[in-house]
Amino acid sequence: MLKHRFDQLFLHRIWDAWLRTLALGAGLLLSQAAVAQVSLPPVNLGNTNFVDGRALPGIMFQQTIIAAEADRFRDNDGRTAAAPDQLSAFSVATQVAWLSQHQVFGANWGAEFILPLARVDLDINPVVGQARTGFGDLFLSPVVLQWPARELFGRPYWQRLNLNVTVPIGAYDSDRLVNIGNNTYRFNPHYAFTWVASDVWELSGRVHYLWNGKNSDPARNLGADSIQAGQAVHTNLAISREISPGLRLGLAGYHLRQISDDRIDGVRIPGSREQVIGYGPGLRKQNGPQVWFLHVYRESAVRNRPDRHQVIFRWARFF
Repeated sequence: MLKHRFDQLFLHRIWDAWLRTLALGAGLLLSQAAVAQVSLPPVNLGNTNFVDGRALPGIMFQQTIIAAEADRFRDNDGRTAAAPDQLSAFSVATQVAWLSQHQVFGANWGAEFILPLARVDLDINPVVGQARTGFGDLFLSPVVLQWPARELFGRPYWQRLNLNVTVPIGAYDSDRLVNIGNNTYRFNPHYAFTWVASDVWELSGRVHYLWNGKNSDPARNLGADSIQAGQAVHTNLAISREISPGLRLGLAGYHLRQISDDRIDGVRIPGSREQVIGYGPGLRKQNGPQVWFLHVYRESAVRNRPDRHQVIFRWARFF
C-alpha cells in the first residue's frame, strides 16, 4: 500500500504546478496552482527585488501581475519528466501594507495583507485539460518591523523583519486536479535588506523560511488521510543602477531549496524535495509616490517542479 502511494506521488509530482505572485512588505505574493499532489505552496520567488528593504511610515497599495508558463517538468534528477503538455497561469495580487510611527525594538511597527486572484490552465494532452479561476489563500503579516537606515561600510543600510502567516481561504476542492488554494496554514517569515552601495548602485535581498501545515483533505486519488509539504528556504537577490532620475535597471534572481521531505499520512516521501534558480533583467521607475516594476525570469537547476518562464509587473502607490 505504501509503495502504491509512492508511485502515485511520483505520477502526480510531474504535474507540479506552482505559478505565483507574492507581495510582502514592500513587495509581493503570489498565486500559483497546486495540481492534485504534495507540492510547495505559493511563495515569493522574484516578486520583490530592487530597493526592497527600504520603507517609510505610511500606507502602500500595490498590485502585482504575473503571467507564467511551463511546458517542461523536471523530476528529482533534473530530467524532463512525462508531464502535461502545458501549464499556464495569470494572477493579480492585491496588497495593502501599513507602517506606523510607533517603534518596537527601535523599528517602526506595521502590518499587511495580500489577496491573490488567479486563472490556471492545465493541458494534459490535446483532448484532456482543466482550468480554474478563483481567489487564493490570504497572506497576513500582523508583525512588520522596519528599522531606520543604519550604516554598513559607511553607506546607508535598510532592513525589515516580516512575520507572515497564510490562512487557507482560497478555492480548493479535493476532487479537482487544479486548485488555487492550498488548504493549509503556513508560516513564512522573511528578512529583507537594501544596501545603498553608492549614489547610483544598490543591492537588495530577502531571506525566507517556509513551514507548511497538514492538509487533512488531500486529493482523493491519493488515497490518503493527510499530506504535508516539506520545509523550505528561499531567497531573492537583486542589484540595480540608477541611470536617470527615478529610473533603475538591473538584474534579479531567486533560489528555492526544500530542506525536508514531503509526507503522506505522516510517512516521509524520498526524492520529493523541490529546487529552482531563477534569473533575469528588470527595471524600476519611480514618479513621486508611484513606483512601477517590470521583470522577466527564466529558470534553471529545476528539481521536482515545472520549468517556468514568467513576467512580473508591479505597481505601488504610497500614501
